[in-house]
Amino acid sequence: MEAAAIPLSPEDRAILELESPRIAGHTCKVIVLADGRPEIGELRDAVVSRLEAAPELLRRLDGPADAPVWTQDPELDPAAHIVSAGAAEMDPNGLREAVGGLFAQRLDRSRPLWRIDVLPLDQGGCALVWRIHHALADGTTAVRLARAVLFDEGDLTGKAPGRSPAAHAAEDDARRRHHLAGLLHREFARSRSRSPFDARIGTRREVEFARIPLGPLHDGAKRLASATLNDAVLACVAGGLRRWIEQHHGKLDDLRVKVPVSLHQQGDAVGNRDSYFSLCLPVSQSSSLERLRQIHAESVERKEAHDAKEIDDLTRELARVAPRMEHLAKRLESSPRRFALNVSNVPGPPERMTILGKRVASVHSFAEIGERHALRIAALSYAGDLYLGLCADPEVVHDLGDLARAIEEEAHAFV
Repeated sequence: MEAAAIPLSPEDRAILELESPRIAGHTCKVIVLADGRPEIGELRDAVVSRLEAAPELLRRLDGPADAPVWTQDPELDPAAHIVSAGAAEMDPNGLREAVGGLFAQRLDRSRPLWRIDVLPLDQGGCALVWRIHHALADGTTAVRLARAVLFDEGDLTGKAPGRSPAAHAAEDDARRRHHLAGLLHREFARSRSRSPFDARIGTRREVEFARIPLGPLHDGAKRLASATLNDAVLACVAGGLRRWIEQHHGKLDDLRVKVPVSLHQQGDAVGNRDSYFSLCLPVSQSSSLERLRQIHAESVERKEAHDAKEIDDLTRELARVAPRMEHLAKRLESSPRRFALNVSNVPGPPERMTILGKRVASVHSFAEIGERHALRIAALSYAGDLYLGLCADPEVVHDLGDLARAIEEEAHAFV
């Protein structure tokens, strides 16, 4: 029996409409495999055999432009979704250039909106560059999908018992829809105010990879300031930005950052309902430890006041009684006047993973930038390390590698 068409929600339609000649609407995971390279045919067969556990990856756009729907692709072509980049091996610079180039490309809307490019590396392994459209998945959903179709099943020790793939997908989809409903406003609003990243963006993208040992950072932050790991991540970003701004702009002004917060409660019907609060990154503060203390104090204040819950309740009530006021409130809150950049932090697998028996050495996450927000930083934990993906418009954010290295070096102050 042919699967019924699924109408796109207004939020999903808005996300699709975000795409422009300058903006691609997807998230990206870069998974580096050591110990050799899987054969491309074997990888295609392995993923396709498990797609039943990830029904989102079988959906493609259909229907008229004014009423699009998701329909199941009757004959998904694995060769169009899992693509070999050829035999030319890449060094780290080549990998960064390739990922930046792929990130700027659009996904084919006539097919399910995802693609994995397999890039050979000069150290003998390879990188899987997995792009998924935001209308299908955000960063957290992408981790679930990787567990469903990519990582070897014998490695998956943390599955919740008694829950079907369909239940996982339905709950995760409800969380994703709630989180992405404000994406238009939180990421792409315009403003006359300026931060170092408040500029008209172009079509090019540059990416950088960073890594911080998770355990020492967590323990050091707790010992030095009773701070959390997320506080420490923000402090490292603040210190790195301070060094980068001193070099490229000179004037040091504090920056506001938007911090996602999970509102999930055990027993609720959604997977990880997200809201956010904004806080100040004390870039003008010269002491690394004092930056951490200030970030922790403000974070505690926000949490004790339940700011994220209040924002969530407010936007839900506005959506119910005054949709136009909801849009205005979100637009004002998300303007570059209110925050300079978004730093997301998604938990990944805590255990070591493999794909077709090949060891997963690292997993970096990247998120698209937007108008007036020319830098985005995404963090993802994996097997005892924290992997940061920096994405920027190179015409606005120069020397992105300097910023990545500065963030890594800031972590030394807390370990």
